[in-house]
Amino acid sequence: MADNEFAGCFPENHPEKLSKTDQVLLFFFSAVCVVSSLLLALVISAAAFTRYVIGGDLYGFEEWVKLLAFWLYFMGGSYGAYNDTHVSADVIDSYMKEGTFKRLIVVIRNLITVGISLLFTWYGYDFFMFGFMGPLGTGIAIPQTTIWQIPLWTSYLAIFLGLIFMTYYYALRLFRNLRLLIKGGVS
Repeated sequence: MADNEFAGCFPENHPEKLSKTDQVLLFFFSAVCVVSSLLLALVISAAAFTRYVIGGDLYGFEEWVKLLAFWLYFMGGSYGAYNDTHVSADVIDSYMKEGTFKRLIVVIRNLITVGISLLFTWYGYDFFMFGFMGPLGTGIAIPQTTIWQIPLWTSYLAIFLGLIFMTYYYALRLFRNLRLLIKGGVS
């Protein structure tokens, strides 16, 4: 992605002026996405090769695919939240003229997005704690995959972290657009 597209989300932050936190987070998101993508391609290719060429079965590969896919999707979602490249229903403000009313609509949309994201983050926390502490909440009988015995909290952690970071970047966008509403400017 070109540098000018990379900074499109927060024009006041040019790539050379990214905070250290954003640099670390974006590197983490990128690294997880690249590694997960490569491993997913490798595992699925190995399963296809084993099944259709050798005639065998790569037993339990679906468990690894699911784990890697969760990390890919939710870290990619966090990266998309930073870049403001998520699919969104912003058709209304696309046809509106610049002005206070359009900025107000954008702030309302951002407020709804942050609210829903906070709700999902709360449920993501509950989901993660269920996997981490088990159904009894004691750390006993922690849910695991059937074949490889991978603790399910490893997948649930990807969901929870992804939702935290998405909420963080949505909240930053809300504050930025709220500032534009108050001070004026183009949203």
